[in-house]
Amino acid sequence: QEIRKVVQALEQTAREILTLLQGVHQGPGFQHIPKKCQKAREHFGTVRTQMESLKTKFPSDQYYRFHEHWRFVLQRLVFLAAFVVYLESETLVTREAVAEILGIEADRERGFHLDIEDYLSGVLTLASELARLAVNSVTAGDYARPLRISAFINELDSGFRLLNLKNDSLRKRYDGLKYDVKKIEEVVYDLSIRGLNKEATVGAGGEK
Repeated sequence: QEIRKVVQALEQTAREILTLLQGVHQGPGFQHIPKKCQKAREHFGTVRTQMESLKTKFPSDQYYRFHEHWRFVLQRLVFLAAFVVYLESETLVTREAVAEILGIEADRERGFHLDIEDYLSGVLTLASELARLAVNSVTAGDYARPLRISAFINELDSGFRLLNLKNDSLRKRYDGLKYDVKKIEEVVYDLSIRGLNKEATVGAGGEK
């Protein structure tokens, strides 16, 4: 019961971060990305406090016995942390960095940690969000961003291809990545047909 209470509080904080970050998909939202990321980082301060509370609710050696209680919200928080880091630097957040953002361990031996499969699930959710961002970038007149997203997602896809995924739910999520890759490729193709990708490359002028 006590675990459930803390998990509900975490879910609420995750919803607040998600609502905040969804704003980047609207037209003017692109100009406010740094501000939104900064605000999201403040919310992660609340997440760390809630995680500290969660750690006290069960014996540290029984992590997997209770794992199902927080697995979903943890994956969602990994996605949100990964999205913030992507918006800030257009790089993929490492498992260690996510663990630090959430105030938990990366190493299983050290107690409450970020399970590798939870990390990978969160990263796959990021891919879907970026596919959506690529489409909305075009609507907002930002033609360079989909090209950068495409390069990032293709690299991500190559990384996942190297993994031997045994977990069924993770395997299903990975199948969704193929559709995200395809969706982004269609956006990039559409830009090239309309000659807008040249404009994007010139406009980017060596920018990141």
